[in-house]
Amino acid sequence: MVSWRILAGGYDAFIATYIFTATANSYTLDLWAKSATGQNPTWLAKHPSNHSLVYTVNELGNGQMQSYLINPVGSLSVALDTQATLGANPQYLTVLSNGKVMVVNTSTGSGRLVNTTDSGAKFNASAPVEYVQFPAETARDEVSNPTMVLEYSPTELWIPDRGKDIIWRVTEQPVGPNITDIFKLNITGNITQPEKSGPRQIAIVDDRLYVLQEKSNTLQIQTVPELPEDNSTVISRVPIIPTDGPRYGADWAAGALVIPPPSEKFPDRYIYVSNRNLGVPDERGDTIAIFELVNKGTKDEALKLVKQVYTGLNQIRGVSIGPPEDGGDEYLLASGQTGQAGVVVFQRVDGGRDLKPVVANQEIPNRTTFVWL
Repeated sequence: MVSWRILAGGYDAFIATYIFTATANSYTLDLWAKSATGQNPTWLAKHPSNHSLVYTVNELGNGQMQSYLINPVGSLSVALDTQATLGANPQYLTVLSNGKVMVVNTSTGSGRLVNTTDSGAKFNASAPVEYVQFPAETARDEVSNPTMVLEYSPTELWIPDRGKDIIWRVTEQPVGPNITDIFKLNITGNITQPEKSGPRQIAIVDDRLYVLQEKSNTLQIQTVPELPEDNSTVISRVPIIPTDGPRYGADWAAGALVIPPPSEKFPDRYIYVSNRNLGVPDERGDTIAIFELVNKGTKDEALKLVKQVYTGLNQIRGVSIGPPEDGGDEYLLASGQTGQAGVVVFQRVDGGRDLKPVVANQEIPNRTTFVWL
């Protein structure tokens, strides 16, 4: 028997703790605790080295981010600290390898980088503000909507912008040649995406950049360019929506991108992306599409659809695969932003080429983010 504790946030004022237990012939998913938080903790991130800490956004017009201590039983303390994100509706934050926290404000096209103190428990409010505003030409009705942050290197961040069809390259640099202990964020490059594609989530695997494009409902793979060039070559771009989906009333928007690393049990790499039907719901729910990269390094390199898996979930925004330790990467968690299906655990079968639902918990109908403890 193996058990995992899992934190789950959403559009509410608490973070839920689930206990998922797998035995040789049965599965259970129990709601263990609800820990009070600020409003709308829709994205969670663990500290990379202090595993007793978790951070969350408060997705509000006056955006906030908070830090919490994870109690030994898996519930959370009261908020250790709260800090403004200096923007509206932050939907994503991450803790960098240096312990700083980077958050993006999706509605106001900006980001803030905050240093931490007390081993990560507190935000350093007295430090100079590191802030970046992404350009948008209001005369052309342009809107900047940054949606995630990828740490490309210790000093460079990649930020997909759904509104501008760009991946921004943001570098932390000293404010001047003679001031080396105070830093600022500078936009030092970008990677252009197809018009009206809406890049939402990205991942870099080996020397390939994967981009999930929300508006065009496509998955794209391309080369990784060097700064400051915008000369990435698109290798493959494929649709992600199911061909047997609703013929009328569907309104598709890509959601999550997950690419787990190979392991002893899953030696082949597969790519999992979620579809979100914002229109008339399908009684089968929305799908998680499974892809693989074939013929890498040849002229026939391409993304290939392996399977569309109907999940019973609506508008899937939260998708997470467990850690390889103790076999957690055999399981994928998912939940919808709407509907009543709750949280579903899927088993990765056929080497990761398919998903089989094994257990669900419907006590909380919707979750948008997960962290395995």
